[in-house]
Amino acid sequence: MIKITLPDGSVKAFESGVTPHEVASAISEGLARVVLSASFNSKTVELSTPLTTDGSLVLFTWNDDEGKKAFWHSSAHILAQALEELYPGIKLTIGPAIENGFYYDVDFGAHTISDKDFKAIEDKALEIAREKHAFSMRSVAKKDAISHYKAQNNEYKLELIEGLTDGDITFCDHSSFTDLCRGGHLPHTGWVKAFKVMSIAGAYWRGDENKPQLTRVYAISFPKQKELTEYLERIEEAKQRDHRKLGKELELFTFSAKVGQGLPLWLPKGAALRERLENFLKAAQKKAGYEMVVSPHIGQKELYVTSGHYAKYGEDSFQPIRTPKEDEEFLLKPMNCPHHCEIYNATRFSYKDLPKRFAEFGTVYRYEQSGELHGLTRVRGFTQDDAHIFCTQDQLLSEFENVIDLTLYVLGSLGFDDFTAQVSVRDLEKPEKYIGVKENWDKAEAAIIKAAQNKGLNYVIESGEAAFYGPKLDFMIKDALGRKWQLGTIQVDYNLPERFDLSYKGSDNEYHRPVMIHRAPFGSLERFIALLLEHTGGNFPVWLIPIQVEVLPVSERFENYARKVLKSLENHEIRALIDARNETVGKKIREAEMKKVPFMIVIGEQEEAEGLISVRKHGGESMGSMRVEEFASHINELIAKAVKPFKEV
Repeated sequence: MIKITLPDGSVKAFESGVTPHEVASAISEGLARVVLSASFNSKTVELSTPLTTDGSLVLFTWNDDEGKKAFWHSSAHILAQALEELYPGIKLTIGPAIENGFYYDVDFGAHTISDKDFKAIEDKALEIAREKHAFSMRSVAKKDAISHYKAQNNEYKLELIEGLTDGDITFCDHSSFTDLCRGGHLPHTGWVKAFKVMSIAGAYWRGDENKPQLTRVYAISFPKQKELTEYLERIEEAKQRDHRKLGKELELFTFSAKVGQGLPLWLPKGAALRERLENFLKAAQKKAGYEMVVSPHIGQKELYVTSGHYAKYGEDSFQPIRTPKEDEEFLLKPMNCPHHCEIYNATRFSYKDLPKRFAEFGTVYRYEQSGELHGLTRVRGFTQDDAHIFCTQDQLLSEFENVIDLTLYVLGSLGFDDFTAQVSVRDLEKPEKYIGVKENWDKAEAAIIKAAQNKGLNYVIESGEAAFYGPKLDFMIKDALGRKWQLGTIQVDYNLPERFDLSYKGSDNEYHRPVMIHRAPFGSLERFIALLLEHTGGNFPVWLIPIQVEVLPVSERFENYARKVLKSLENHEIRALIDARNETVGKKIREAEMKKVPFMIVIGEQEEAEGLISVRKHGGESMGSMRVEEFASHINELIAKAVKPFKEV
């Protein structure tokens, strides 16, 4: 007999050789009907894997991320088989599950593929799925694996196998199809009831532009057709909310080929939007004890060598700027933190001066490959709402908790209420990825977990997601379309203070090393605005939107009164403009609706005669007639409710 520990802590005894699916059946027949995959002692196993030792078992369904991963990983095998049958002689490479669906990178050789072929691929995949082929794992000797793919003349799989250890190589079989695979599958193909090829794109083998270019086939699958239909509807909604589309329509930002890829240009309305976000955070930061600093856009190469950024990112970033002086090189600033370390070093501090909190809206530059650039979410120049806190070890926990409060205030004020906190720690099996000593990493990770617990955050721990210099707390936001984004990050760093020889004089008159906290509630203004655009569909909160009110005179006769109304609104600090064009009021309203203006004021004969305004909300709801002062009070009350001062949170 073996003992199986379940996630709720209960322990059940089973005969050795029991499978995860049999354990599910013993718990309930309902669970057995919906379980998709399993892990045993934190290792992915098949539902048919015999369990022969005591251990912890987790069963996953479609409601779990791991369940979806197994579903989509299995579907990638189905896609690969369909492609092989439709395009004989192609060479398969890798086909992982991703956040939404899966892809397979394929060398199509002489074959060509376009969106006209998607329907045939989908039909073939569903034909395979309906046959309910079982997924079966088997171990393969390295020499046999090599022979298998040599026979297929597949140099990609052979390259993968060369990096594997003999004895750890497994193949997955279903139907007449075999693929190199680590495991984690559905019981059979019949679980897949809906299948959709989404797109194709170019992709370099192993992401190396010096290697062959492959065709990446993106697809998604579901256990029910209804779920695919709902997903496609969300995709269409996402297209309407695409920040690139809305940014153009709302006249917020643009790009220029002459300026350069990935370098956004902010138009007047967008610049005003950025300024309001900056002022909003500056006001909160001031109350939280931050001091604003400014650092240059470039720095000597040695600065980033000292910080470790050059060793980690130098080859993949913008190349050094050489001056007329021999051996003098500068870099475009990839990070603000090395500069802030030198700002700290400019003054001698004692323990009584700490913590020091330096904040800056600092623009940084990173070379992203052109194929990875995407609107404002992936750019080459962006502005971080950066701050660095230098504190004692005893202050670390309280300072980290204070930053959590500030981040929650920012996210809550902007409508990002659905989130999970992710504690990103190092991968203990890959110590070479990180700098610094184990003792400091242990202390930093423990402090973050303690702060998350003290603040009652719903958090998960993710191994291998830490920055190279320290662990962090990331806020994973779910937007209005159910998509997940990383917004806001807080990081603990013992390494940069060591590298820059930062110190403070303690109460013992000895010099000690401060701890450094990196934080950015927005992350970057560019990416934050992009996600806010898509989350709100361009319907920004009233306090943030560039134009809060448009005044629409019915004809030129009422333009003078409309200008008096405009002046009165401006006196109440309401952002408004007048549309005095010789157009129908209907057209003016339609265009104001397109621009997402929250309120429209229609001015006609009756309004002028009675000294009133007629107010219409975005979306068509009428607020009736009222005095300007009454309307202005209404808007300011909305703003006051939406954005409370930081000290009240």
